[in-house]
Order: sequence, then structure tokens, then C-alpha cells
Amino acid sequence: MKVPLLELKQQYQSIKKEVLRVAEEFFEKQYFILGPSVETLEKEISRYCASKYAVGVSSGTDALLISLMAAGIGPKDGVITTPYTFFSTAGAITRLGARPIFVDIDPDTFNLSPEGLVRVLTTMGQAERERLRAIIPVHLYGQCADMDPILKVAEDYNLVVIEDAAQAIGAEYRGRRAGSMGNYGCFSFFPSKNLGAFGDGGAVTTNSKAIDKKLRILRVHGANPKYYHRVIGGNFRLDALQAVIVSVKLKYLDGWIKTRQKNAKIYKQLFKKAGLERHIQLPVEKEDRHIYNQFVIRVKEKRDLLRQFLLSKEIGSEVYYPLPLHLQECFSYLNYPNGAFPVAEHAASHSLALPIYPELTENQLAYVVEKIRIFFSNS
Repeated sequence: MKVPLLELKQQYQSIKKEVLRVAEEFFEKQYFILGPSVETLEKEISRYCASKYAVGVSSGTDALLISLMAAGIGPKDGVITTPYTFFSTAGAITRLGARPIFVDIDPDTFNLSPEGLVRVLTTMGQAERERLRAIIPVHLYGQCADMDPILKVAEDYNLVVIEDAAQAIGAEYRGRRAGSMGNYGCFSFFPSKNLGAFGDGGAVTTNSKAIDKKLRILRVHGANPKYYHRVIGGNFRLDALQAVIVSVKLKYLDGWIKTRQKNAKIYKQLFKKAGLERHIQLPVEKEDRHIYNQFVIRVKEKRDLLRQFLLSKEIGSEVYYPLPLHLQECFSYLNYPNGAFPVAEHAASHSLALPIYPELTENQLAYVVEKIRIFFSNS
């Protein structure tokens, strides 16, 4: 039995007729850059994320970059974030000449630790603290970071909060949607996401009219009006065809999320029934609504051997992420040594993502768990 990490063809077949219909209508209009399709999606995203505004942009990475630009982040500024995330979180900071300041993660959720945040701030020198401008908490794997203490720290230190919600559209924290709590919420429509386009795309949410206006100017090279530039922006426009596709898929998102949550529940039951608790730590749901962009287990030993074994049984898996950002060669100038963030480093060597997409059958889920049981029985 084959169980790929992700299978998008089945999802496409379920919405194919609608996608082709709206795509044909789109081609007839020949309105390819911004325009009504993007405006419609922006309204839909703002409603879904419970934010006042949403601005369509070219990717999740550019969502982070344009948010940092709108916040005025520049050379020598400090931005706090997690070392255990996709590269673009810290990459966007450094592209503007700012300095990433890492904080270790919570051992259960893999999200930025509020206690670690306070610890870093209280041990920070005055000069470094004066250069501090923002915090980027990441809602990893589909579960929100512990936002209330993070927001309190941001208020106390007068810091901008940019939520990296690339993996968490629809996730909730104490009744609030991801992307609605900070000054900015950054989303990705990369095809593998729960809400994926047929290419790159992203969005930024905000509750500030002034920020919304600034983002719209920055995404068109800083022009306001056209061909007149007070600021330097970039080409951060969301492709209008991608907006059409995402609008179609957004209608189905809650149903897909429910199925992912159902699959996660089945996984947990199967793992417990198989008696694998001494080998596997299952995902912990601490917040209101975990949307399971990934189902990530912690393998206590032989993670890489298990992954090779699963591959031999045609089961897909992935390591998100094998090397924390503070140990990446390009960030060596930050002078973080091995052991600086032990929880993130442990997660990098023990975490493993298993297939969780909505179209999985119960037989496939059972097959994955059974092969893991066999691996540990034989080893």
C-alpha cells in the first residue's frame, strides 16, 4: 500500500469542475494583475481570519518581508523569533539588514516559548533592547503559539507583533483566529498548505486601516498614485489567477480541516492501541483549534532509521526541520553555539511528520501505524 506524505490530485478531482469553470471565466475577462479577483479573495480572507483587512501578496515569504517593511524594520534593528521554523521567517528579517534574535521553543507545541521570551529579554543588554523592534511568533504545524503572554511582552516593550501564520489559517487561540491577534498576520498559499494555490501566493491580515494602506502601496513598488513613489516597495502582488483558485478552495477549507482533525484523532487512537507511547510522543493540542497542517510525532530514538523503513514500505514522511536556524551556515555570524537552544535542537533530531491530508483512508492510517509498530518490535 502506498501512503504519500501529500496527495493533491484527489483534492483536485473533487473540485475540478468548479476550478475549470471559474478559470475559464477568468481567462475570458483577461484581467490578470490585481483587480476584482484579488479584491474578492481579500474580503473573503479577512472575514475568515476575523481581521478587518487582508492584502493579497505574492508568497508567504513576501508576506513576512512586506510586513517587516511596513513596520519600518531596517539595518541593526532586532527582531525576536524562533530558531525552529521554515527559513523565510528569519530570512526576511536579515534581508532588511535587521538581526534575528532567537528564543527557544515550547517542548510540547514546538512554538516560541513565552518563558524563554521573558528570559531573553531580561538578560538582554540595554543597547540591544533599545534596538529591539518586533516579535515574530510562528504558529507551527497548524497550532497557534501561546499569544497572550507574547502580546503582553510586546505591549510592555513597545514591540510590533507579526504572526507567522503560514501553516495555520483557521487555527484558533482562546476564541481568536490566527492572524487577528498581532499587528500583522502572514499567510502562505503554497500548494502544500491546507489552503493552497496552484502556485505561489500569500496574504497579510491586519486590523489597522493605516497598515492596510501602507501594505497596498508597498506591494506595487511603493507607488501612490501610479508612477509616483515616496517610498521604495517591491513587486509583491498576488497573481489574480491564484486568487481565483484560492477563492474556490476557501469554501471547502473548514471541511478539509475537520477531516484532518478526524485523521489526527484516529492516529492517536491507533498509536495508543499499538502500545507505542514509550517510542512515540504524539502531538499535543494546547490551543482551541489545531488545524493539523502537519501531524508531527516525536520519535524518542532511531528517528532516521524509522524514516528509511517507512520509505521502504512506500510511506512518505518529512522532517520539519532537520537543522535549527541558529545552526545554519548563513547565520553563523550570529554566534549562537551548539546547545544554545536545546529544545529546538532536540526537536530537529527527533520530530517526524506523517501523512495527514484529508483524502487518506482509515486503512492507510492503520497501515502507517502498523509499520511503525513493526519497526520498533523488530528493533
